[in-house]
Amino acid sequence: MRQIQPLVDTKVVGPAESALALRLITEMELLKLKAIAKLHARGLPPDVGWDDLLQEALTRVLIGARLPPENVPIVMFLAGIMRSLKSEHWRRVANRSARLPTLRLDQASAEGWDLELCDPAPTPERSLSARQELAAIKQLFADDIVVLKIIAGLADDLSAEQIRCVHGISRTDYDSARKRMRRALLREGLTCEKK
Repeated sequence: MRQIQPLVDTKVVGPAESALALRLITEMELLKLKAIAKLHARGLPPDVGWDDLLQEALTRVLIGARLPPENVPIVMFLAGIMRSLKSEHWRRVANRSARLPTLRLDQASAEGWDLELCDPAPTPERSLSARQELAAIKQLFADDIVVLKIIAGLADDLSAEQIRCVHGISRTDYDSARKRMRRALLREGLTCEKK
């Protein structure tokens, strides 16, 4: 009988190795994690901040609830946990709102209070707004192929090293493109900071 090879390496490191990997995170990697957390926190309710996502991801690794596969960089693994936490949050919200519709009191009318059902999950308007922001960012960098490749890599939660490797970008070109991105986004007021 023929054995089927697993698609993913299932070897994981233990809690001690995970804790050591967290202790060895550089300042630059921490800044990347902060940016990824801010990205995943966008659109979540105000009571769920980017720091909550990052803290929960770190906690799950430290207590051994989530252990990284052997050959996966810790930053990429934590980014995946934060993405899962965001999805988990919206699943819980959807389950709650499916069971109990939420009522919101709007302005008082002549007859009394107006009641309206509301859903905290992303609305079509918020989804449209997010797509428009992404389109504006892509338009801003339409003439800069290197920046567009970096944006695509970041959207896929790739590390800088992986983006450079996949797209054949030198370290210097990558760093220069990131600086151009940062300046342009700040100039246009398109930052990941919560408003």
